[in-house]
Amino acid sequence: GYTALSPDPSRRFMTIKQPIGVVGVITPWNFPSALPLQKCVPAISVGCTVILKPSEETPLSALEQAKLAQEAGLPEGVLSVISSLDPQEVGQTLMENPLVRKITFTGSTEVGRLLMEQAGKTVKKISLELGGNSPLLVFEDANSDLAVEQAISLKFYNCGQVCNTINRFFIHEKLYGTFVKKFHKHMETLKLGPLINATLADRMEWLLRDAKEKGAHIIGGKQRGLFFEPTLVTEATPHMALFHEEIFGPVAPFYRFSSEEEVLALANATEYGLAAYVFTENMGRSLRVAEALEAGSVGINTTAIYSELLPFGGWKQSGL
Repeated sequence: GYTALSPDPSRRFMTIKQPIGVVGVITPWNFPSALPLQKCVPAISVGCTVILKPSEETPLSALEQAKLAQEAGLPEGVLSVISSLDPQEVGQTLMENPLVRKITFTGSTEVGRLLMEQAGKTVKKISLELGGNSPLLVFEDANSDLAVEQAISLKFYNCGQVCNTINRFFIHEKLYGTFVKKFHKHMETLKLGPLINATLADRMEWLLRDAKEKGAHIIGGKQRGLFFEPTLVTEATPHMALFHEEIFGPVAPFYRFSSEEEVLALANATEYGLAAYVFTENMGRSLRVAEALEAGSVGINTTAIYSELLPFGGWKQSGL
């Protein structure tokens, strides 16, 4: 805690921090080992017990981690894992039980909204990391080689199945053709693993079909089972589903812009606000644009924006 100077010399002020109690942890499938650790370790380290519900798509990693924790001597009942094919039932039980004092959830905005409603019944504290529609803004004075390298590494990381990946590529009209060529050249060298399931693969097909019907040019987009090749979409517009939907796959749509005001309006025209990325060599513009973007984290000339030393969270419907 901290101490504060009292205006009354006969009293002393102090605060202390105490464990909140039982913490319900709900994690998604895209990082089935990392996310349980990121959520459970801090809770346990300050004296809370944890009930972990991993995604029904990927329960084995969490179960193995619980086994290792047990072998390492973690007391029984400190870390409990509930795997289930009925996540709604387990989630509702965690939300309604008054012994659970805190919920931390990473997943879709749709489920996050539901958990917020349920948390109100017992006034639980709740942390939500929800969906994203993160923009990349590449201005005409940017180091295009650096921007392409950074964009490629983030966009196709984990096959694009990352909440803070780049969802919309806004490239200044003076740099657009050059940037697309460089990006495509790098993209052709990639070999990706499979998507999580057929539902997500079908989603990629739907998004590309909608974009093509509305005038976009598709480079790539071939599917073999759950394997979906890296895909570039040029001449994308805000009228396409790609602009509004979280893609969550290896599809990169490119949009043109001509002015700072225009691209800021486009970048912020979404219900999400998780992350954003800006490439420019102009220091004044970088600070001005970063502050105008409605995003919890903004990277300037980098896509490596997360650190254990920084706060983390989204604006709008990207979470709390």
